[in-house]
Amino acid sequence: MDKIYSSVKDYYGKVLSTSKDLKTSACTAGSAPHPIVRDIIAKQVPEAVNEKFYGCGNPIPLGIGGMSVLDLGSGSGRDCYVAAALVGPSGLVTGVDMTDEQLEVARANIPDLAKALGFQPQLRFLTGYIEDLDAAGVARASIDLCISNCVINLSPAKPAVLRGVFDSLRDGGELYFSDVYADADLPADVRTHDVLLGECIGGALYTEEFEQISRTVGFAQPRVLSVAHIEINDPELKALVKDTRFYSITYRLFKISKADDAAAAAAATAVYKGTVPGHPDKYELDVDHAFAKDAAVAVDGTTAAILKHSWLSKYFDVQAAGDAAAATTTPSTTPTAALLQKAYDQAKNVAANTSGCCSGKKCC
Repeated sequence: MDKIYSSVKDYYGKVLSTSKDLKTSACTAGSAPHPIVRDIIAKQVPEAVNEKFYGCGNPIPLGIGGMSVLDLGSGSGRDCYVAAALVGPSGLVTGVDMTDEQLEVARANIPDLAKALGFQPQLRFLTGYIEDLDAAGVARASIDLCISNCVINLSPAKPAVLRGVFDSLRDGGELYFSDVYADADLPADVRTHDVLLGECIGGALYTEEFEQISRTVGFAQPRVLSVAHIEINDPELKALVKDTRFYSITYRLFKISKADDAAAAAAATAVYKGTVPGHPDKYELDVDHAFAKDAAVAVDGTTAAILKHSWLSKYFDVQAAGDAAAATTTPSTTPTAALLQKAYDQAKNVAANTSGCCSGKKCC
């Protein structure tokens, strides 16, 4: 475990100077951020913070004003800076990271962020390990939303990370994060390769293993929001991973209390109020559930529990379904394997765009 920590610290603290030094698209894969987020990145996040951003997705939901947000492996702080703008002066944002060089950048640029925002954000960066949030200073049941961007795969103890997040979340809270996954178990030479570890490839979990860990910890059925195929361009690294495919996936894991889950065990109808900032006409919970404003949508019991008892509840009106025969507690979600194949096929059809919106450069 210490060897992995040392390898990751060296890679992000000493080997990489900017995102241009990356050898795969793992840390730049993913679609373009929402225009609101893109505007914050361009106009309010300092250039020094953006230059050292190594994320693989856009794991920051809108509509989080006033909330308490935790960022696992916050690095240079870019996602924390964006979250601070979104939660506003009444919200709190906490970043946790173990790399001194990254934390120095994150802390040093807070005054510039405050100037750009026009208010002093409640923003702090803690030195610590994401496997032990208690020791890092994150109180249990104190967080509404936990985000993470291409970091959990770097951990040598992923179940401990998920358990710690679950404990830190309040009931109704969410882990909303992007990370790298593989479509098969990885051999030891891939898992221990310094560059592949640093590029988020060596620590990639098999998707089925990850989803099982999530359920065991206590999260509701994992929800996939987006999937992007990751291209490995370096010949030496490509030879090591052979035919294994890698993907950037944005997952949503909700902490719903057993009592709330049981209360919403039957199927229901959900109506989106159209009040999430940036989503006036439609809200996408995951790849299988999109809600047009004011339209009654039939949902399964687990989805109903998420919409009724999570932080999203103020944006939805959820009512029990009139037809008892339609009741079900099994989420109607597309199998992850099918989503991976679809993403791979799309990437092959548009090979020029396999590195997402950032293409190894500054995120757009």
